This record gives sequence, C-alpha cells and structure tokens, in this order.
Amino acid sequence: MPQSGRPNAVRLVFLGAAGVGKSALIHRFLHDRFEHQYKRTVEELHVLEYGTAGSEKMRLEILDTSGSYSFPAMRELCIRHSDAFALVYAADEPGSFEVVRRLRDEILELRDGKSAHITVVCSKSDLMEAEGREQLAGGAMATVEGEWDANFVQASARTGENTVGVFRALLQQVELPPGLSPAVGRRRDTVPRPAVKRRPALKKHNSCILS
Repeated sequence: MPQSGRPNAVRLVFLGAAGVGKSALIHRFLHDRFEHQYKRTVEELHVLEYGTAGSEKMRLEILDTSGSYSFPAMRELCIRHSDAFALVYAADEPGSFEVVRRLRDEILELRDGKSAHITVVCSKSDLMEAEGREQLAGGAMATVEGEWDANFVQASARTGENTVGVFRALLQQVELPPGLSPAVGRRRDTVPRPAVKRRPALKKHNSCILS
C-alpha cells in the first residue's frame, strides 16, 4: 500500500534547488511544452488519473515544491506522506547536486526506517556537452547508483528527452495495485480544473488519463 495510506493514490514529489528545472520537467510531461520564462514555484499539486482501459484507475499526484524551502514544516509533512521522490539537480549547476545530497539525508532521517523510493534526476541534459559536465554527471551517477542504491536519470525539459523516463523510473519503484502497469505514455485529453488556493501554497489540479 502507498505510504499515503490510500490504496488507489500515489504521490510523487519533486525536490531540488531553485531553478534546476523541476517545474519544467513536470510541464513537459503533462503538456508536452517547454516554458522558456522562469517562474518561481511556491507549490503546485497536479492530480491525474492513471491506468489503462478496463483496469482499476489510480489517482496520481505530482507535487512540485519550491526550491527556497521557506516552509520546512510543509516539506517535512510531504516527505513523511509521499510515495516516491525525484531529487533534481541541473547539469550546468554542479552545486545543485549537493542540495540533492542534503535532501536525501533529510528524507532518510524523516522516514525513520520506512522505505524511501528515490530517483535522482540530472536535469538540462541538453547542456551536458560543455567541458567537464559529462565527467561530473558520471561521478554523480556512480554515487547515486553505487553508494545510494537509487535510480539515476538524465533528462531535458527543453528538448523533451527522457522526461517520460523520469516518471517511469518513479512509478516502477511504487507498489502499484494488481492490474496496473508502471508503463507511462504521454498525456492526452487534459481537462483543467479551477486552481485551489491554500495558504501558504498554491495548488493547481489537472485531470487526464495516462496510457
């Protein structure tokens, strides 16, 4: 059963420093587009239906968090009650991997022995060709897969490369109900719902079916 305690609901949380591309990856996956203008995220919750025709439907929640971490109590709550974590750093910002390292330590501490399904995402992989960046990514991969025993995925929201792979890696770690496949396809038939305002977070809901 998912950590949320709801058998038909799974929550994925995206964490990382500000500006590393968390929102861009989510928007590319949901809407297949890239927003060139950076907008600071407070908090956004995207809600989708996940499943295939004839199978049991699941509520898939994707929580996009702020990189400023101004609300530590909220962060602690979401870590305790979420099912899988995407820890995102940027290929062109080596220091952002240290934020990922600290976040992983915090997750393990707060989960207090409970399973922590972690996927580390090297975002902005289209910028990998610059000198030294491939070597840095190789070192990060060795740490994540060798020392942390976690998934490591490279992706680019700008080009769309492997954004589906990020979500596939996350869902493969979650114990899904019988009959639900972890395979993820692109969104379709999105029906936006009115935004719901909460303090201090802003949560937006979208509904769609993933095949």
